Amino acid sequence: MPLDTYTPPRAPARTVRSFRQITDGGPDRGAPVITLFSGGLDSSYLLLRLKEAGFRNIHALSVDLGEDESSAHKRRIADALGVRLHIRDGRQDFADEFVSAAIYCQAVYLGTHPVSSTLSRPLIARYAAELAGELGAAAVLHTANRSQNTLRRLNGALTLLGYDGVIGSPYDLDPVDRDEKMLALKRAGLDRMSERVVSGDSNLWCREFESGTLDDPEDHVVPEHMYRWSSRRSDLTEASLEVRFEHGVPVAVDGSAAPLPTLIEQLNRRVGAFGLGRYSGLEHLAGGEKVLEIREMPAAWLLLRSYRHLETAALEAETVREKMALEQLWVREALEGRWFGELREAAQAFMAFCAHRVSGSVRWRLTHGGAETRSITADAPRYLRDRESWERESARVEAAPFRS
Repeated sequence: MPLDTYTPPRAPARTVRSFRQITDGGPDRGAPVITLFSGGLDSSYLLLRLKEAGFRNIHALSVDLGEDESSAHKRRIADALGVRLHIRDGRQDFADEFVSAAIYCQAVYLGTHPVSSTLSRPLIARYAAELAGELGAAAVLHTANRSQNTLRRLNGALTLLGYDGVIGSPYDLDPVDRDEKMLALKRAGLDRMSERVVSGDSNLWCREFESGTLDDPEDHVVPEHMYRWSSRRSDLTEASLEVRFEHGVPVAVDGSAAPLPTLIEQLNRRVGAFGLGRYSGLEHLAGGEKVLEIREMPAAWLLLRSYRHLETAALEAETVREKMALEQLWVREALEGRWFGELREAAQAFMAFCAHRVSGSVRWRLTHGGAETRSITADAPRYLRDRESWERESARVEAAPFRS
């Protein structure tokens, strides 16, 4: 590489890993500080601790990716604590840039479950870096803990994006008991915090549960009421559904075109009505330990399978084989917090080239607990529709030179 095109890597941002680093020294109390705010217990408690530590210019950033928590709930907490709330609607960006890539890259972790927070964290980090630039923020803080891969995804994304202020989560080295957080918030006038028995994360692509009563992989049961998208409807016995792709992107359901967020919402409801799209699996932490995660992802269940059928119909077998070898590389780079790194981008460029050739539709028959294809139709197919005719014709062509 010519020396005049080389850009030296930025020095890593200073990382906050405990509450002591905030209360004893830390960022300038008068400078803007951004926290990533979900409206949950951990992020609300962090806002309270910042207020108590004397920070006077706190900005809570909430990125709406189709989550469960309402904006009104978040605003009530922000107002009670006297912090400024910024709400960004990221649903279209999330679908168009991150979810669409996950579909054509077949982003399934080790064949067990589609990735989710792997996709959302880089976008949230990008919005945070943009807001930090607008405000001149001295810090971007979040609430990921040591048993969440979000810790390295957010820190990694913020670093690769070039944000050079203070980053990190005080929960990393300084976990706080749930009861202690609840009591502190109650004293501050917030006594209506959700009494969740598990930790949850949601966006338009996935609803996820972990921790709490779901800590133990050897003994776990998810209460049926926790599932919303994949709750079975007893009045349905079967249904037909067709999804259309153009250049690798889902564009229509049953011939009705709609933006990708709308299609995903529709498929979550229609596919989930048959109890489809539930996943459980173990995901590794930075040190190699494994944690249990439960997901419901009906739209992902159908779209990932549909895309695989269509790319198999449209691409050469060797191309598909090489693509499959790159899929887990893409997942690894994204999962490890390197979404904005060159290796993930390079791998995705190959798969985006493949996706450009994938157009067509797949029709499904849905039943409780299963689904069957009824039609796989590629715009530029490589499949045969009449084997016997092909056999006769190919044999005739191959034998023709010997008959002359």
